[in-house]
Amino acid sequence: MKKFLIVGLGNIGDAYENTRHNIGFKVLDHLAKKESLSFETQKLGDLATYKFKGRTFILLKPSTFMNLSGKAVLYWMTKENIPLENVLIITDDLNLSFGSIRLKGKGSDGGHNGLKDIQNKLQTATYNRFRFGISDEFSKGRQIDYVLGEWTVEENDQLPERLDKAVELIKSFGTAGLNNTMNSFNGK
Repeated sequence: MKKFLIVGLGNIGDAYENTRHNIGFKVLDHLAKKESLSFETQKLGDLATYKFKGRTFILLKPSTFMNLSGKAVLYWMTKENIPLENVLIITDDLNLSFGSIRLKGKGSDGGHNGLKDIQNKLQTATYNRFRFGISDEFSKGRQIDYVLGEWTVEENDQLPERLDKAVELIKSFGTAGLNNTMNSFNGK
């Protein structure tokens, strides 16, 4: 049975729950709710296991805080013996309009500290990342307040449909592969 590690980036704690920066957690929570899964607190994060079409998806919400996410990713990759090509990191992206999704097999950290730490711990920039657009609708010098801010009413109204699309992308990544999933979902 093929195993996949699906990592949603975010920060732990109620203060961060509905922030833009926590979209990785929100995507995994949405998948868990749709499939009646529950997360268990384990070493370096909360985990849930999802079985779909002969695949096992290990869903991980690191408890290390965003900027130290690499430690949890490396630990669970090693513990579950999951190859790098079967790892998917879900993160927010300021450079994409709200709700846009982009899947890539490699790239830079784009100034994202969570991705920077993962890259450092894995010793490579060649890992799959699913970037969820949060847009860049903030005033100069207000980036931190924006990413740690909560969704607008309009964004909250649109989130359920975008989260459904994100869940479809995860399932496709495990069943159809990276390239087919990029062709089907990027820009949608």
